[in-house]
Order: sequence, then structure tokens, then C-alpha cells
Amino acid sequence: MLDTVPLQSRLLDHADHYARWSGLAIGVVAAQQLVTIESGDIAIPLVLAITAFGLCAVGGVLVGDALTLRPQEAVRTASLAPRLVRDHVPPRMAPLLLLQASSLVALLVMGAVTASSGADRTGGAGRVIDVTCEGVRTSLGPWPGLYYSGPMFAALAVGTPACVWALRRIAFGPGDHQQRRDRAWAIMGAWGLLVSSQVLLVVLMLLVALTERACAGPLGAVTIVVICPLGLLSLFTFGWSLVTVVAPRAVDDDVAEDGTLDDE
Repeated sequence: MLDTVPLQSRLLDHADHYARWSGLAIGVVAAQQLVTIESGDIAIPLVLAITAFGLCAVGGVLVGDALTLRPQEAVRTASLAPRLVRDHVPPRMAPLLLLQASSLVALLVMGAVTASSGADRTGGAGRVIDVTCEGVRTSLGPWPGLYYSGPMFAALAVGTPACVWALRRIAFGPGDHQQRRDRAWAIMGAWGLLVSSQVLLVVLMLLVALTERACAGPLGAVTIVVICPLGLLSLFTFGWSLVTVVAPRAVDDDVAEDGTLDDE
């Protein structure tokens, strides 16, 4: 039997998949280009590469969601229960991602407050932390001060409101529960890539700085103990987010499925 569905319609049916995958591919290419740029600072190319990858992932998912075809049902049904954004996001993973985002902001603020320019390092302020090691003042880095955290804050300031707006648009827009669930989970996955990749980078920077020359002291040791579990959590959420962006239906995080069908 011949396929009577027009090619254009079939392409539009999968436009969201193509956009999500393209965003990831562009992000990987951009990250590869940025990480190889010539710089006197080994950390700044990593910061730019991670930031670009996260923003490309978010952009691809947002474009894909915008290209998603509106449902064309002849008969529409509606639920009396009000729609809420939290009903469409992953119930278990969303709190973890919010915890990571809060931890990331806290670490970046701490880094910005404690960072200094460093007398023995070239460049501007906000790149190292000054400590006293065996009676000698020394600088440890790279430290997530404003020099490095500026691009991260900018990415969060751009990506987070865009994802929140998209989630609200999905929750109160047309479509059945499964359609809105898939779209919302893809948005959360993209935002998770943005957040978890930056958390991993900040944790790596802190570990490198605090283990340099064994000069971190007791406070540094406590910091290492605290951030290591955060790094492991970020590895897990990064993998989950990547799978969710590629194929939202391949992951399952529903606490309960009420089976309610609703439309606009």
C-alpha cells in the first residue's frame, strides 16, 4: 500500500526531533572549536565550550518545540482540573536539577566573593584565590571567580527564563498529556544539560585549585568533601538529561500516571 502522507507533513511531524538533535550536534561542534582556541588561560576555553554546548542544546529544544505541529482533533475533551507546570515536568529529576542549579549559583557567588587577581598570575581579577601556605602568601587556581563565572551567569540568565516560558507555554497549550509530557521533559533535559555541565566544570575547577600544592587547609578539605557528591550527582543528571533530549520517551520518571486526557 502506497504511503499517502505528504513528505512535507512527515518531515514536520519529526521536526522537533531534528531540531533537538541538530542543537546537540551544533553544540558539540561549537564546543570543539572553542576548546581549541589559543589562550594563555587553559580554563577559559573550557568555560566557553561548556557554556556554548548548553546554550545550543537549549536552543535546539526550544526551536523543536516551536516547530511541533498543533493537534488537529475533530473532537476535543477537557479536564476540570487546572493545569500546572509541575504536573508536566519529571517529578523525581526536576527537584534534583533545581538543587543543582541552586548549588551552582551558590558556588559561583562564593567563588566571586573569595576570588582575587593573584600577584603571580597574569590577567584580570577573579581568577584565583589567595591563601597562606607554610607562612607564604600564594594563589590557587583556576578559581570560579567573576572572570570565569561571568559567561556561566549569562548562560543561566538567558537559558532559564526561556525554558520556564516554554514550560508554561506547553502546560497551557494544546495537546494531550503524553504530548505535553514529552515536550516538557525535553525542555527539562536541555536545561539539565546546561546546569549539570556547568556544575561539573565548577567542581573540577575547585578540585584542581584546592588540591594544588596541598595548601587548601581544613576549609579546603571540607569543601572537597562537600563538592564531590555534587559532582557525582551532576554526572548522573547530565547522562539523564542527554538521553531525555535525544528521546524523551526513553526515560521514565513518573510517580503516578492519572491517565487524564485534556486539551485546550
